[in-house]
Amino acid sequence: DEFISSPPRKTVRFGGTLTEILLKYEKGDTTDFELLKHQLSDPDIKDAQIINWLHEFRASVAYLTKELGQLVNILLKLPWLRRSREVVEEYLGFLGNLVSAQTVHLRPCLRMIVAQFVPPRITIREDDVDISDSDDDDENISANFDTCHRALQTVARYVPSTPQFLMPILVEFFPFINKSERTLECYVHNLLRVTVYLPTLRLQILELIIEKLLKLDVSTPQQDIEDAEETANNCASEEKSTEEGLFDMEEDEDRKGNKVVSPNIERMAHPLAERLDILMTILFSYIRDVCHVDDKLDISNTKDLYRDLVSVFDKLILPTHASCHVQYFMFYICSFKLGLAEAFLDHLWKKLQDPNNPSVIRQTAGSYIGSFLARAKFIPVVTVKACLDLLVNWLHKYIDNQDKGANAYCDVALHGPFYSTCQAVFYTLIFRHKQLLDGNLRKGLSYLQSLNFERIVMCQLNPLKICIPSVVNLFAAITRKYQLVFCYTIIERNNRQFIPVVRSGTGGDLVQTCTNPLDSFFPFDPYILKRSKKTIDPMYQFWEELSAEDLEDLKKPIKKGTSEDEDDDFLKGETPQNDGVVEIAPNSYESNTRSPVSSIGSPADCYVPYPL
Repeated sequence: DEFISSPPRKTVRFGGTLTEILLKYEKGDTTDFELLKHQLSDPDIKDAQIINWLHEFRASVAYLTKELGQLVNILLKLPWLRRSREVVEEYLGFLGNLVSAQTVHLRPCLRMIVAQFVPPRITIREDDVDISDSDDDDENISANFDTCHRALQTVARYVPSTPQFLMPILVEFFPFINKSERTLECYVHNLLRVTVYLPTLRLQILELIIEKLLKLDVSTPQQDIEDAEETANNCASEEKSTEEGLFDMEEDEDRKGNKVVSPNIERMAHPLAERLDILMTILFSYIRDVCHVDDKLDISNTKDLYRDLVSVFDKLILPTHASCHVQYFMFYICSFKLGLAEAFLDHLWKKLQDPNNPSVIRQTAGSYIGSFLARAKFIPVVTVKACLDLLVNWLHKYIDNQDKGANAYCDVALHGPFYSTCQAVFYTLIFRHKQLLDGNLRKGLSYLQSLNFERIVMCQLNPLKICIPSVVNLFAAITRKYQLVFCYTIIERNNRQFIPVVRSGTGGDLVQTCTNPLDSFFPFDPYILKRSKKTIDPMYQFWEELSAEDLEDLKKPIKKGTSEDEDDDFLKGETPQNDGVVEIAPNSYESNTRSPVSSIGSPADCYVPYPL
């Protein structure tokens, strides 16, 4: 017997063995049966009693048919998990015997186990009113979770069909997002542990978790998170200034020297953002642990997980508009190996160019390509150039096909994927132009000239009218500096065509025409969740704020006679990385009037004066 041996058998105190009691019950004599249920339901039941009963039930599982479901439910409610090791082992043995002999009880057994995936709640009542309902800080909670997983593995070993019955229960028991951070953290962690020994459920479990994370993400716009952080910082500053008089100078010097740090420095002020931050940290840790064995990348494991994550990405992330953080699971796994990043780009490229895909999916794929190329430090210049070649060649072919047709005019509804691809190319150039030109200026300029931006910008589809103004302005400044194309004439003409519209039918203020007709967004805009951003920041390309000298420099075209060895301040000078607050390009939440402010690390919606 693989389980610990039980103490000597004892008959029940009210006469007869368990088998006799169950046989009497079948014949209509319920007296002893009711006494049995009462004893098993006793909250003060002792370990020895539980062990004795379980030992008898293990020998009598053949009698525990569907008709005795009420008795089985009482057995499943026994407080076995926080008892002695002997009770735990005997209970695991009972579960194995029960599900193997009576599979009708499989679902109740699974529900009992999954219910233990969250910490117990303590409720204190006073005058019939709940005054406390908090997570139980049980020191043995990790050991209890380990035991739950042993129980689940025991059941799965005896009943091979366990996974198909388990998945609906995992969905049903997923806590609401307004539950405590600890509850959500434990449940998600335990779900991910299930994927280790029930690998057939991994894809479904990842879908479930990422779907819940996505709901949290879209319920928490980035602007709301930033506003909550700003309010919390202001409150902290006010409290600090109020308390300053309580300390003398020596104490203040001590505090400065020891660099006293607030214990809540890593907590997000927004409650939903705090939950999302914790869960994203768990997801990143899971991805790292699955892909690495003994701190070395396991190619086979990584490829398998990548396929599952791409499947989830296609099903959930790609159709979801303007999520801020959850999509970074793809960013993270692609950082492990260049081949994964290139596979992801190829996957997005196929989505973009496939005319059978809905236009909105193609446009979103374009946004992901541009944002990924711009923001991922681990993507080398050679890959950026290969992607630009694909995208620009596709744009030229698109123009070839449209120029002579009846639809050769500016219309987002007709040409959405084209405009999204243009914006991806412009955005990539803004972030990567220094690297494309670094080392050999003449060769770099020759490459950029070969892309023939002038034809794209001057075509009848007029992409500069549709793309986000902040991207257009910086693209125009950079391409003018390197004499690739002169965009300002077209920009001025487009600006003259913007006609103010009335906000409401009852007569409201005049507002500018929508400045984001694509309703586009940059999916890899700066990641602002405090804990999990530590995983992303080392591989993330932040926007370097343009200094006054850079802005002035953008107005001056380079001399045509520049030699390839000549130093260029704009190319080789390091712009201080922006750790402060700068303006961000418009996103889908604020696309009607102006670019929202107070986002960190995105290209500024700057204005580069038109040359006279």
